[in-house]
Amino acid sequence: MRVIDFKDASCRHCYKCVRNCEVKAISVQNEQAHIMKDHCINCGHCLEVCPQNAKTFASDMDRVKRYLKQGVKTIISIAPSYLGVLEYDKPGQIVDALKQLGFYEVRETAEGAALVTREYWKLLKDGQMDNIITTCCPSVNDLIEKYYPSLVPMMAPVVSPMIAHGRLIKDIYGPDVKVVFLGPCIAKKEEAIGDERVQGAIDAILTFEEIVKWWKAKGIDVHQCQNLPMGNPSPKVNQLYPISGGIIKSVRASSVEDNYYKIHIDGLKACMELFEELEKGGIQNCFFEVNVCEGGCIKGPASDKWQQSLVRAKMDLEDQVAYQEEAQGIEGRDIELQKTFKDRRVHDRTPSDTEMEQILHAMGKYTKEDELNCGACGYPTCRDKATAVYQKKAEIGMCLPYAVAQAESMSNIVMDVTPSMIMIVDKDMRIRECNKKAREMLGVSREEALERYIFEFLDDKDIAEVLNTRQQIVHKKLNLETMKLTVVESIIYIESLESVLVTYQDITREEKAKEQHYNLKMETVEMAQKVIDKQMMVAQEIAGLLGETTAETKVTLSKLRDSILFEEED
Repeated sequence: MRVIDFKDASCRHCYKCVRNCEVKAISVQNEQAHIMKDHCINCGHCLEVCPQNAKTFASDMDRVKRYLKQGVKTIISIAPSYLGVLEYDKPGQIVDALKQLGFYEVRETAEGAALVTREYWKLLKDGQMDNIITTCCPSVNDLIEKYYPSLVPMMAPVVSPMIAHGRLIKDIYGPDVKVVFLGPCIAKKEEAIGDERVQGAIDAILTFEEIVKWWKAKGIDVHQCQNLPMGNPSPKVNQLYPISGGIIKSVRASSVEDNYYKIHIDGLKACMELFEELEKGGIQNCFFEVNVCEGGCIKGPASDKWQQSLVRAKMDLEDQVAYQEEAQGIEGRDIELQKTFKDRRVHDRTPSDTEMEQILHAMGKYTKEDELNCGACGYPTCRDKATAVYQKKAEIGMCLPYAVAQAESMSNIVMDVTPSMIMIVDKDMRIRECNKKAREMLGVSREEALERYIFEFLDDKDIAEVLNTRQQIVHKKLNLETMKLTVVESIIYIESLESVLVTYQDITREEKAKEQHYNLKMETVEMAQKVIDKQMMVAQEIAGLLGETTAETKVTLSKLRDSILFEEED
């Protein structure tokens, strides 16, 4: 199952998700981005930055609605960040709005946080760990297990508040009850469904964004709902878990004495910097509260696009929490809260020097100077990009300078092999660009051409007309007297440049061929007429001769006839 993925039809090759993915868990194949599940930590940052809304989140909405339709007892575990994210007049209105959807009960996940806090107390009091890294954020847990596995021994061996709460609810209401976690976190879904170590505690995940849409579809106005109580005792200070430093405040609310220096770190980059420093060694006796989302869970990716600002959300939450009050009445003696973390490092092959060189050459990088390291592809250096190509995470064409160079190269080739003269002339009649054929006919270099005006070479009457009227001239035949050429002229106005595209297709050879063909036809007609005239003359002469001969023959034969007749009479 992929918690996050991409809609191919919407992905537009911008690579913004690659640039913003710190662990480079996004591969690009056939110009489409895809999530690499074994690399992904489900932080959801790609959802936040995608300008095309091409990402998809695997929703459990249909599953939850099915539970309710079938009459299954379903309980909501709501993340305490709702206090600063959702809109209401009184917190209890959220409870009523959720119950109107059909949920049996609503309890705060902070109830589970209280159990986790007690486990942290024990670790701090025992003092057996050199450093303690909190394990409430599933993205942080994935980050360490996959990319900093040497730090696994520093991870607090405790489940997250969500898992603790799910187990507590099933312990209270029975194993057949369905528990739905409601919050702003996408990574919680992978933790609840995809992590076999904690499966069964949570049956489905809904985000704040999804629940608000559901309320609107059902016509539920939270502001018109009753102010109903939560189904759990007040978790008090543990409601601060969603904001940066909230876990530390919860831990300090106890009377436990310890020798650990406590510091909170939030934001993926800051977490990675911390882990890199911890890998070097030298840091001892620290309790690190870590969260991938800047500002804490209250700024989770499943609410970021529509909630109010982080500052306002943080203020709203803090105003409603009893800071120094430890939770009372929350029992979970039979709840399993231990979790064993492990090395799940990502293994990627690296190219040899020869393979690296081949890929760099394919990217148009032949020297160190060619390696611009612009980062447009999403990788910090050209060599990092080449490594990603070798690992089939990236494609050659993702390199922006390479793509531009290729496009310019192809464009220049097309322009230069075109047998027609092509020029761009601006409103001042200055030549702004010209192809190889135009330079040859004008008898100037490109540098010289770009410093000259078109009227220095050609009659600019038609060009001036198009610049003034913006009405194009297409396929007009004319003679360029200065060049002794016959051409087909086309002039197109380019509004964005306030210039015109001028093309002259040389048809001089064709016109001469037409003239020669015409002359040949006329010569042939003249010769045919002469033959006809001569034939008529000969025919007339023959006719005349035949007439004379016929007359003579008649006279002779008549005489012969008469002589024969007269001899018989005698």
